[in-house]
Amino acid sequence: MRQDDENTIEKGMAGEEAAVNFLVSKGLKILDRNWRVGHKEVDIIAVDGQYVAFIEVKTRKTPPQRIEDLISRTKMQNLLSAASYYIKAKHITQECRFDVMVLIGSNGKYDINFMPGAFRSYLR
Repeated sequence: MRQDDENTIEKGMAGEEAAVNFLVSKGLKILDRNWRVGHKEVDIIAVDGQYVAFIEVKTRKTPPQRIEDLISRTKMQNLLSAASYYIKAKHITQECRFDVMVLIGSNGKYDINFMPGAFRSYLR
């Protein structure tokens, strides 16, 4: 593995840990982290009141030009597909939502932009 790949993985792991801490501080209950089905993954799955939230976490050193550029249509489709498997596997009956968290910074110091319901799908 190249050094750049290791740094990217470490940065992502640190960002996800900060994201989990943020979500817990806001009262969300974490159900799963890095849940995989095949090559598809959901970073964080949490309960927020009446919703099961499927959360995509993006960690960057500098702000993106546009938030929409962080998650491709393919990534959204993969997230929806993984969520569908999760819902069936765990017999989820609650309403679901898809959130995005963008963490800007490094070394455990982040500005966090949490976007509940960043995009919609009607999975059940």
